Amino acid sequence: MSRASLDKQPHEVASMFDAVARRYDVTNDVLSLGQDRLWRRRVRALVGARAGEKVLDLAAGTGTSSVPFAEDGAYVVPCDFSLGMLREGKRQHDALPFTAGDGMRLPFADETFDAVTISFGLRNVHEPAVALEEMLRVTRPGGRLVVCEFSHPTVAPLRKVYLEYLMRALPPVARAVSSNPDSYVYLAESIMSWPDQRGLAKVIAESGWGPVRWENLSGGIVALHTATKA
Repeated sequence: MSRASLDKQPHEVASMFDAVARRYDVTNDVLSLGQDRLWRRRVRALVGARAGEKVLDLAAGTGTSSVPFAEDGAYVVPCDFSLGMLREGKRQHDALPFTAGDGMRLPFADETFDAVTISFGLRNVHEPAVALEEMLRVTRPGGRLVVCEFSHPTVAPLRKVYLEYLMRALPPVARAVSSNPDSYVYLAESIMSWPDQRGLAKVIAESGWGPVRWENLSGGIVALHTATKA
């Protein structure tokens, strides 16, 4: 499973996210109709960060997804490959230890973290299976994985409306609120080419993670996959 089919190399994807960093959080809130806040709350609950634990938040962007884990008392490391995102995140959340890193070659020692999570970022890694293996490497035995990613709506009428929104409504909305609206055309295409819930569960399991479970949010528009390291 490779992102090469979308004709974007890793450095091009990084540049794309650099360009949208300034208004990234606002744009996501508008495009998701506010649903992203509900999704983040559920991720927070599934990660279950506790005081004294170390949490790696991959594809953390500006750190919006990382803040709840810090509030729960954990030491959270927001990691992203977009320097533009990291700079904007540091401006907003100076206390967080933002770290530049490639998901396929994480700059952390083996068995460092109690939990690893990635929200809406695995889809943009050139080789997702390699990234999942790297997440496994840096997670301690018994540690937790939570993947939040766009998926396939489970009800046919919703699926049709959703696909229409992605390809027809999303670009003009992005033009109105984003600092780089063309980037969201790529994002819509990447969502459409992403595997369904069962397909992603298979990739996670084949990467070495323990029992994989998933739950659907917003009718399957988003799926949360969880697993543990044996």
